[in-house]
Amino acid sequence: MRVVRKALTFDDVLLVPAYSTVVPRDVSLRTRLTRAVTLDIPLLSAAMDTVTESRLAIAIAQEGGLGIIHKNMAPAKQAAEVAKVKRFESGVVKDPITIPPSMSVRQVLALTAQYRISGLPVVEGRRIVGIVTNRDLRFETNLDQPVSQIMTPREKLVTVPEGTDLETAKALMHRHRLERVLVVNGEMELRGLITVKDIFKSTEHPHACKDELGRLRAGAAVGVAADTEPRVEALVAAGVDVIVVDTAHGHSQGVLDRISWIKKRYPNVQIIGGNGATAAGALALA
Repeated sequence: MRVVRKALTFDDVLLVPAYSTVVPRDVSLRTRLTRAVTLDIPLLSAAMDTVTESRLAIAIAQEGGLGIIHKNMAPAKQAAEVAKVKRFESGVVKDPITIPPSMSVRQVLALTAQYRISGLPVVEGRRIVGIVTNRDLRFETNLDQPVSQIMTPREKLVTVPEGTDLETAKALMHRHRLERVLVVNGEMELRGLITVKDIFKSTEHPHACKDELGRLRAGAAVGVAADTEPRVEALVAAGVDVIVVDTAHGHSQGVLDRISWIKKRYPNVQIIGGNGATAAGALALA
C-alpha cells in the first residue's frame, strides 16, 4: 500500500494583498466579549488549569485583553487572585484594605508583604484616624506595639473629598510631595484611596481593559463540582467581572443548570459557558 503525504511550509503559502483604503493606524481591534465587556484587543487567556493567575491576568488586562484565572485552587485562593488584579491599577481604589489602630506592627508588616502594598489607612469603623506607610514601618523594631503609636494621625493627613478628579489629586500630591491621598466624605469616613502609582499606571496603559471604577478587569473559571456555589460567591465578593463555567462538554444539563443558577443569583456578573462544539450546544448555552 502506498501512502501519499503532503506537507506545506511557510514558503508554500502566500497571502495575496488586495486593494485597500485602510491604513494601520485606523484599524480597530475592539471586540465585544459579552454584553457588558469590550476588549481593546481580542485576547482571552484559556480557562485551563495553571495557565493564568493574577500576574498574567494583570499583564493581559493592561494590554486590553482579559485573563481567566483558573480554578485549580481553593475558592478563597482564587478569589484572592482576582482581588489582586482588581486592586492593582485603578483611578480610585474604592475598597482599600484598612486596619484598626489596635493592630500590631508585626501584623501590619505581614499584610503589606501579602498584598504588596505600601500604605494602609487606619480606621475606626469607617472613620479615618490615620495612615501607616513604609516610611513609618521601615526601621521599626518594636513589632508588638499597636500601629496607632507609629501612624501618621488624622490631623496631619492630606485628604480629598469624594468626586475629586485625578488631575486635582495629582496636583495636590505634587504640592505636598505625597504618594497617596485618602478620599473622604463630610464625616471623615473613608471612601477611597488615590495613589501616584495608580495614576502612572493609567497613563502607561491607555488601552487597558477596565471596569466602570477604573479597575482592571478579571475573569475566573468555575466548574460544576460541590464547591462551585461558595466559589462563585467568593469570586463575586472579590469583584470578578466574568465567570467562565469551564467544562469539557458544555452541552450538558449540569452546566446549563449551573449557568442558570449564577445568572439568577448574580445578574450583574457576565457569564461564559462551554465548551460547545455544535449549533445545538451553542443555542442551549445561549
